[in-house]
Amino acid sequence: MPNTLYYGDNLPILRQHVADESVDLVYLDPPFNSNRSYNVLFKDEGGQESAAQIEAFADAWHWDAVAERTYQELVTEAPAHVGQMIGALRQFIGSNQMMAYLVMMAARLVELHRVLKETGSLYLHCDPTASHYLKVLMDAVFGATTFLNEIIWYYRGAGVPHDARAHRHDVLLHYAKSAGKQYFDPDPIRRPYAQATTERFSHYIGNVRGGRDFGVQKLNPKGKHPDDVIIDIQPIAPSARARLGYPTQKPEELLTEVIAASSREGDIVLDPFCGCGTAIVVAERLKRRWIGIDITHLAISLIRYRLESSFPGIQFETVGEPEDLGSARQLAQDDPYQFQWWALSLLRAKPLGGQVGSKKGKKGADRGIDGVINFIDDASGKPKRVLVQVKGGGVKSGDIRDLHGVIDREQAAIGVFVTLEPPSGPMKTEAVSAGFYHSPGWNQDYPRLQILTIAELLAGAKVAMPPAHGTFREAPRAQQEDGQQMELGM
Repeated sequence: MPNTLYYGDNLPILRQHVADESVDLVYLDPPFNSNRSYNVLFKDEGGQESAAQIEAFADAWHWDAVAERTYQELVTEAPAHVGQMIGALRQFIGSNQMMAYLVMMAARLVELHRVLKETGSLYLHCDPTASHYLKVLMDAVFGATTFLNEIIWYYRGAGVPHDARAHRHDVLLHYAKSAGKQYFDPDPIRRPYAQATTERFSHYIGNVRGGRDFGVQKLNPKGKHPDDVIIDIQPIAPSARARLGYPTQKPEELLTEVIAASSREGDIVLDPFCGCGTAIVVAERLKRRWIGIDITHLAISLIRYRLESSFPGIQFETVGEPEDLGSARQLAQDDPYQFQWWALSLLRAKPLGGQVGSKKGKKGADRGIDGVINFIDDASGKPKRVLVQVKGGGVKSGDIRDLHGVIDREQAAIGVFVTLEPPSGPMKTEAVSAGFYHSPGWNQDYPRLQILTIAELLAGAKVAMPPAHGTFREAPRAQQEDGQQMELGM
């Protein structure tokens, strides 16, 4: 199976594309933001919507017709103990976003259990707000005897509540597919022994129990066996170079803990909520095969750029994105914001406005701007901008005049109008009237206002501009086994 990124809902993708017992390790960090108020999650969905909704969460998990249908499927078609547990949870929790979350998670956990090999295991990353519910679900789906660890990831952080202790940890629930059969090698993630321990074992220590001498006690030369509390890995700082602008991004060191110990080289690692792709990048670096799934084109685009920056020449498949004009039209009709993010990815433009997990996209703070491409083309090092606007419906010459005004107002170098429909003659004339941008560094003129159709972009057309710099923050270069950095070749 080639390394593959899938765009779409992970439930049908798992059912249609991932075979039984074909995956060695699953890591999932489903959307659940512990930094917001959770009152809304327990509000009856028949009541008035709260203004404090969690946008990314709410778009993914509502008690709606889909949740009700999934609930019915679990009760009637899932293993009896799973259906009984879901029924009991609904009686206790009610029909709200929290229950919708648990129903949707239960359906996906059933599929993830199916795709795991007998020697495989699963790590479910969550926070203490939902970990107790999810552990009950995991016991029902995987069986209580397959529970291995509740791993605590402790980290530093800002902010202290006035009425409780500060929240400073996440939870990783680790379950085996079959009790006692899971692959686990502690050696890659051992830690150095404490100095006091090393000093204590620097001389003879007898091991006599019940009158029997078991010989000399020795420390493992590879280090201390890992335990279920991780305290030496911190979240990525907002200003860190590794930060890619994704709110739930996890540090690569944390995913190395998971993947290095619970899989071998060549094994298949699956992340069904892959976000900005940290698990995928770590799997690639550790020479594992991988499958990544996400429901936003923004995430798929970011992962693709991250992989290409970190591993020059990497080969992988992307499934589910439009490949022709017909499928692009369908995406624009089904979900205009996903179409917008996908279209921006064709230009490698950074999206502006909206939320990663939300369908409530909106124009950027500069009004009329959907995306931006940054570049530097003179000795001052000052970033310059290409502003991008995407249209999936009918277009007219007034749209070009409006974008021309935005370019002037924002003092941008170039504007690009991306359209699903072919531009009219007056639109082309209006674009030409915007003149040219002269690049001092390249001593070259570029059309100041450009129109690109989706058909042209699918055929390989590019923005006429100086070489881009920093469309997304580049991911750190991958390290070779000898510790030397690989050149990006960009």
